[in-house]
Parts: sequence; structure tokens; C-alpha cells
Amino acid sequence: MRRRRWTLTLALATAAALTAPPALAASPARTPAEAPPPAPPTAPPTAVTGNAAGFDPLLPSSHPVELREAPRPLSVTYTYEGQKHTLDDYLARTGTQGFVVLDGNDIVLERYVTADRDTLFQSWSMAKSFTSAAVGIALGEGFIDSMDDPVTKYVPELRGSGYDGVSLRDLLRMSSGIEWTETRDVPFVHVAASLGYPLTELAKQRRRGWEPGTRFEYTSMNSFVLSWVVAEATGTPYHSYVQKKIWGPAGMASKAYLGNDSNGNSMGYCCYYATDRDFARFGLLYLNGGKANGRRVVPASWVAESTRPSAPFNQGYGLQWWLGADGAFSANGLGGQLIWASPRHRVVIVKSTLATLFAGEETDAAFEAVAAEVARTRG
Repeated sequence: MRRRRWTLTLALATAAALTAPPALAASPARTPAEAPPPAPPTAPPTAVTGNAAGFDPLLPSSHPVELREAPRPLSVTYTYEGQKHTLDDYLARTGTQGFVVLDGNDIVLERYVTADRDTLFQSWSMAKSFTSAAVGIALGEGFIDSMDDPVTKYVPELRGSGYDGVSLRDLLRMSSGIEWTETRDVPFVHVAASLGYPLTELAKQRRRGWEPGTRFEYTSMNSFVLSWVVAEATGTPYHSYVQKKIWGPAGMASKAYLGNDSNGNSMGYCCYYATDRDFARFGLLYLNGGKANGRRVVPASWVAESTRPSAPFNQGYGLQWWLGADGAFSANGLGGQLIWASPRHRVVIVKSTLATLFAGEETDAAFEAVAAEVARTRG
């Protein structure tokens, strides 16, 4: 599936309204191609502790996945809408601040602008793919019985809301049936949560708008509810479960932060602050079928199901993962954040930026060209 138009629409709608949690003040919302280089990304201050309101820390793994620095020349060109482009042109026009390309565990290309390998980039909705992984692990461990269970089996507080009777499967594939317009509703929800209003209460206020399981409607609240399910089903706060089951076992090498609503509820739909190398490690985890350092982290069956079409009404979306050509899949965030993986070429690409409104529709073409060149130059 080609680059989603909702990303551009949402970026336009939220440029003025959307803010990060108070402790994570937002940087400028857009970076025109003709403007000077973007300002450095805003990351959580070093004084923040696990008890601070706004976000929770994720600690590095005791056995990080090794990424070897193995740069090699890559001559990348591609054609989009009849015009030939280069990778350098694409990265400049999209205001890219962090760019990492993995050939297996080898870093074959890594670039930063007003940032470096230690910069913590905001994930935005790439977080949804982490939440999907947490659901899959909880399912594999038996904390969740079935994707077809109603959400109220695990979160009875949602009885009487628009989520009453909705299955976990329909949450995962963005077909919950609740009344929701992403460009209108997520800015309000995000700002309210950033100011300390409980996301749990906001979820209870949602109303049914259409029959679940009948169409696709991208809905960030679905992802928060899934993170709530994980917490309730496992008896462990979402961020703690991510630490224990994903961040540590997947071999993440740096400390990261996960946004919450200041009421103990991780956002789930957004707000991982992490290095591009660790985002790349997450893509590599999925490219390797859910294994890291030879150890099973995510069930292989969940990786496979998450990265294939989840419904006849949307062939371009899995279970909180976007799907592309030739089996490629990606975790996408507002303004151009991407973890992109190509099973065909065995390549992972991570792109981070404050926000871009340019060239988004040609990203698939650019990344496919990069992956093909990596494969071509492989020794």
C-alpha cells in the first residue's frame, strides 16, 4: 500500500493543536524543504525519573543486540511520477534528521542532521506496533485467551461505552466501530492526556458509530485501549510489561521513555522516545520472525499475522502495522517517522524527523530502491 494520505491530513490538522506531555515540550511542527536545517529534536530531560509525571523510563537490555558499523557506498536512485530522484534529494526534501539502514545486523548507512546516534526521537504512532507486539506476547503467554474476546472481558470498565462488545481483533485492525475522526479527535485526546486527564475516562466516553468489523477507520484510541487490555490482562503496568517482555529481551541498547497521562496509564498509541538504532532493533526483531539474539521474544505466528492483511476491507493494514509491496511492512508515525522492513531484501530502514509535509507519497518508492541497492551490493 502506498503512503497513507491520513498522515499528511493529520499533520496539517494538528500542527497548531497537538502538544507533547508538558515535560516533553514540542518542537516546531513542520520543516519546509527550503527552510534552514531543523532544530534538534526535543527529548526528555536527563533529570526525569521513573516517578515523574508524563512518562516512564525503559531501561537498556543487559544483552543488547549488536549492530555492527559496516558502511558501504550505496548509489540510490528511483523514479516517482515520471521523475528521477536520488536518496540525498529525498532525505533533504523530507527534513530527515535521523536515517539508519540495516543489512541484517550491519549498519550500512547512518546519517543525522542536528542530531546524533544518542538522540531520542519521538515515535508518535510507531508506538502502535509496539503495543501490537505486547498484545501478541500476552496472548502467547495465556494472559489473553483469544483475539476474538470482547474487550470488556479484560476491561469491564468499558461496559456501556462504544467499546462494549468490540473484539480485540477489531481493535487491532482498526475496525472498532466507535465514533472517531482522527484529525479531529486525537488532538483533543492527546492534549487532554498531556494535561493529566485520564485516558481511561476518555475511552469510556466513546460512543458506537457503526458496526465493528465492517470497515477500516484509523483510530488512535483503539491502541490506547489495547495497552489498557495488556495492563489488565497481565496485572502489570503497560510500560513495565514492555520493559520485561520487549525492551529487555529484544536487546535495546539505550534508555528510552514512554509517555503516559500522569495517571499511571501509558498512552500506547504514541510517545516512545528512543534512539533510531533501537527503533531499528525493533524492526530487526520483526524481520527475524520475533527473535533477538537467538531468543524468542514475539511469537512467530503473531509476527506473521500482524504483517499480513487483517481484513478484506483493507489489504494495506495488518495488526497495527502498515503493509507495502512485496511483503514490506512498516510502523508509521505522524510527520514522517518510520520503521520499515523488507523481508524480500532483508533490510530495515528507520527515518526520523520533527515533521514533514513533503514527499511522503514517494517514501515507498525511495525505500524500496534503498533496499534493492543494499541487496545488490551485498557481498
